[in-house]
Amino acid sequence: MAPSFKEKLHRGYAQVIELAGQPLVEEKSKYQRIKIFDSVANGRVMTLDDVVQITSRDEAYYAEMLTHLPLFEHGAARSVMIVGGGDLSIAEEALKHKRVKEVVLVDIDARVVELCRKHFAAINASAFADPRLTVEIADAFEYLGRPQAKSRFDLIVGDRPDPIGPGKALFGETFYDRIKRALKPGGFATFQTGVPFYQPDEVREALADLKRFFPQSGLYLTVVPSYIGGFMALTWAGKGARLGTPAGLKRARAAFKRAKLKTDYYNGEVHAGAFALPEWIRRLSV
Repeated sequence: MAPSFKEKLHRGYAQVIELAGQPLVEEKSKYQRIKIFDSVANGRVMTLDDVVQITSRDEAYYAEMLTHLPLFEHGAARSVMIVGGGDLSIAEEALKHKRVKEVVLVDIDARVVELCRKHFAAINASAFADPRLTVEIADAFEYLGRPQAKSRFDLIVGDRPDPIGPGKALFGETFYDRIKRALKPGGFATFQTGVPFYQPDEVREALADLKRFFPQSGLYLTVVPSYIGGFMALTWAGKGARLGTPAGLKRARAAFKRAKLKTDYYNGEVHAGAFALPEWIRRLSV
């Protein structure tokens, strides 16, 4: 029988991934258990504490929507921070924007960054080679509280894990307060907020917290097949600006056309459609 990996992230539901050969990495860092393997269906996969973090087959469906959507609507972003994101898939997308002058990636686990540099080079080699990238091995919560982070970033992407273990610190009210402090006026923050079908409370609580700290906030959607459960919720917050307005959508569509970026998921029509919420998801934000 071929080796397999079983992920049981949601109560009463699991997925099984068949491996194509033996695992490439199985080790425990200071913070978490790391596995990297090639799969039959989804390409190369990394899991942390037995939760799928990235697959080479559909990583773009996640990374592109967290980065291109807010950057094209902003239109003039120069500075980007990534909370987590040690595989550098989000950094790679942000660095495709010529106007962006710096991308600061803050991940607590140096070993994740090292292993992803080796095993996911097909995704992140261009990011590591880009002089605009700075990788900080640090606690992102602590980093956001530093004096030099104040009003520094036009976009902050929260590529955070699910709110379990150390990841809990990246969901609380103090975290959102620090995000707001680190954003420039007119800036945006985007976050992965789970799969509403199985994690409605996570979505509901995140939206409530964002409303308390930001004058503008909301929800849009993507679909990442490896993150089991259908739609994935991406929440956003604005510091004096709003995503998904008619003017913003028009600006983004024109900017994407001018940029001539090669994407796998994102385009102007998908951007606009991401704000169309099924009624059962819309009710989570009421």
